[in-house]
Amino acid sequence: MHKQSHFKFKWVGLLATLLISFAGWQLTSHADDSSSDTPIVTLGSSLTSSQKQGTIDTLTASLDDSSNYQTLTVNGDTLVKYLNPSGESFTSSSGVWSSAMIQKTSSGSGINVKILDYNGSNNITTITANQYKNAALTAGIADANIYITSATPIDGSGALAGIYAAYAKSGNSLNTKQVSAAQNELSTLSGITQANKGKSGYTDAQLNNAVAGAKQAMAKKGSNVTKSEITTIVNNQITNNNLTNVITNNQKTQIINLLVKIRDSGALNSSSFKTQASSLMKNIQSNAKGIFSKLNTQENQNALQKVWSSITNFFSSIFKSIFG
Repeated sequence: MHKQSHFKFKWVGLLATLLISFAGWQLTSHADDSSSDTPIVTLGSSLTSSQKQGTIDTLTASLDDSSNYQTLTVNGDTLVKYLNPSGESFTSSSGVWSSAMIQKTSSGSGINVKILDYNGSNNITTITANQYKNAALTAGIADANIYITSATPIDGSGALAGIYAAYAKSGNSLNTKQVSAAQNELSTLSGITQANKGKSGYTDAQLNNAVAGAKQAMAKKGSNVTKSEITTIVNNQITNNNLTNVITNNQKTQIINLLVKIRDSGALNSSSFKTQASSLMKNIQSNAKGIFSKLNTQENQNALQKVWSSITNFFSSIFKSIFG
């Protein structure tokens, strides 16, 4: 009896030790997970010490705890690593001023980008917030708040390279082909927006909403979507976004070729790509309601359908009361 009791106590003690160890392991793992969600601030290597502090203050102003962030320096080598595979020609000595902060958000929240003024000026001269959003989606980034700023007027490429580097640092691997496709996308969409600058009936939001809509439609068809199907998708999106009389045939071809590259990059293999594209469309439209309230978007189609249904139901009930 004494031996059995001793045996039981021995196993109980061993089990307790294992549980305590397991609990400690869980606690450590949880701490590691939470640290990966810590916002990461990327700082251009060309910034002066005062510009660095000004950049940090600008980017972290929205944080509940403005002291809880990590920093990452972005230099010429970062540009070479992330941007040159798509055809850019940066070198190790290239300067970097534009900076960013990326903050992981809850699953399904999508990608949100804000370009912040630095001392009252928007110094990102070329890349728009919507172009950053579409590029991030193509590169494989999901569910994140991204903030961009620059202490001096610059195109904004350094900030995008920083976003890629920061996302990788937080433990999320990025596919090189997708990053390259994202860079091609950024160049294509930026070029189309520059070519249509000031044209009546055109906004960058319409173009980016059309591309996000095309990505969503492609994802529904899957990674085997054909170029012919992509062409039909692009035509539909251009029509839905009232760009038929603005986008030239050459620009349409650029968009189609871009989407083919995105398909070939493997981006459509991600299970979250479709939902992220859908979230991106909602994000773009909510930030430009004055534009999209007039367009033939799916959301407006659904609203019109509801109105029409209520009208037909109303008259149906009248006829039933009279002739029923």
